[in-house]
Amino acid sequence: MPGGPTPTAADDVGEPGASRARVLIYTAAPSDEPGAVEAAYHQISRDLAGTPGLLGNELLRAADDPAAFVVMSEWESLAAFRSWEEGAAHRGTTAPLRRYQRAPGGRPFGVYEVTAVY
Repeated sequence: MPGGPTPTAADDVGEPGASRARVLIYTAAPSDEPGAVEAAYHQISRDLAGTPGLLGNELLRAADDPAAFVVMSEWESLAAFRSWEEGAAHRGTTAPLRRYQRAPGGRPFGVYEVTAVY
């Protein structure tokens, strides 16, 4: 497509043979604590600064439900995420958000590998 974006295979993202990973955590703020998810997100984000393999994260609010949020983190690779997830600090660092997780379809989080980029 002339002038359009050029698709990039996942193998071209990050390390050769590895693709970036995105982790989505679904949360909801209780009606009696409307700022709780945002406060927990900011605390965790400060604690995760400098984590090897973590490229960044975002807090997304649902356009149709101001209490619903998704935390999206981007990792250099699935291996980098798994290494951090299996480490001793993982559970303690993310504990402030855990009580606000909600499970659409039975899962309070999703882990996805990037398979194409434009």
